[in-house]
Amino acid sequence: MPAEITWWGHATCTVQDANIRVLTDPLFARRLAHLRRRRGAVPPAEARRADVVLVSHLHADHLHLPSLAELTPGTRLLVPRGAPRAVPGLRRLRRLRVTEVAPGDEVRIGELLVRAVPALHDGRRLPVGPRRAPALGYVVEGEARTYFAGDTGLFDAMAERVGPVDVALLPVGGWGPYLGEGHLDAGRAAQALARLAPRAAVPVHYGTYWPIGMDTVRPHEFHAPGDEFVRLAAVAAPGVAVYKLGHGESVRLEVAR
Repeated sequence: MPAEITWWGHATCTVQDANIRVLTDPLFARRLAHLRRRRGAVPPAEARRADVVLVSHLHADHLHLPSLAELTPGTRLLVPRGAPRAVPGLRRLRRLRVTEVAPGDEVRIGELLVRAVPALHDGRRLPVGPRRAPALGYVVEGEARTYFAGDTGLFDAMAERVGPVDVALLPVGGWGPYLGEGHLDAGRAAQALARLAPRAAVPVHYGTYWPIGMDTVRPHEFHAPGDEFVRLAAVAAPGVAVYKLGHGESVRLEVAR
């Protein structure tokens, strides 16, 4: 059975592989603080169904407690080690089975092996509190090896620490007109793609949320990153098939090893 990737918007994806549904960084809100969902409908009920949910880091647009509370009772939830201490609201989600992980940890879910890998990103629960948990990416290995990068900057040992992968879900933008340290824009994501050398890639983390009142401030930063990544990836990693999905769209990937 091929792996199937569905992009729901921002960093929220469903990876279906080996009859297991994996959900990444679920965010089901129309609005989050100063951010408004400007493109794509709020993910439907089927998006909330998963066997395991991966949370990459503590920022509220990736670890969103109201969205996690909508998951089916009994869902397995992997979070960075230290997250329940830094985000006490996690401890109130008693219907979920929470497992803390750090880079190098492996968790088996049915026929899938999920491995936590490092990310170069701020691990604090901003804007409050000094407590940190490591920002993570994850490699989901079943019929395919799928890398979900979460939020990360480009770092020297990325290919070594992530390992060989077939599919890369890479952030290519953000939710505002400027990206700070520890992020990939379209150009840096294309460089990451050249280092990782997967068979296929899907750009994520762009074109969904934008600050209220800033519609006219550098609007191309909202719309353009996906197309820019496709263009730059064709130069930096011409052997990689790039699938730019619309919100709610899926791609099925046959992987032959």
